Amino acid sequence: MVTAIVIPIICLYFYWLTKKEMKEQDNNWLSVSNIPKESILAGEIKSINEEKQRFYYHRYIYVQTLKLQTATKLITAKKSTPITKNIKLNSFVVGEHIRMFGKWEGSTFLFSHYEMDKKQKGDQ
Repeated sequence: MVTAIVIPIICLYFYWLTKKEMKEQDNNWLSVSNIPKESILAGEIKSINEEKQRFYYHRYIYVQTLKLQTATKLITAKKSTPITKNIKLNSFVVGEHIRMFGKWEGSTFLFSHYEMDKKQKGDQ
């Protein structure tokens, strides 16, 4: 008799817990591209690496890693975008000058907003 009552309650509890966790992970997945604009970084794109990464079970993100040559050194910058049905990917070209708005996480610059710089190598 106790088993007939306790087992369904335990199953319902774990179902509710799983749904709650999935909703939380979906919110985290959608907010992966919302980076606060704390810093500005400008430079020339030296190399581009693009890959699809698993975020959580059936949720994926598209990560674009740029090597950026600034006035002082070579910096790694990352742009993460959740892969949805209506995704619009940004394309970058090696040699372009770019200004990024984002934040530092260790030695990597995370950004979500950027502008192509009109400044070229010979201009000052």
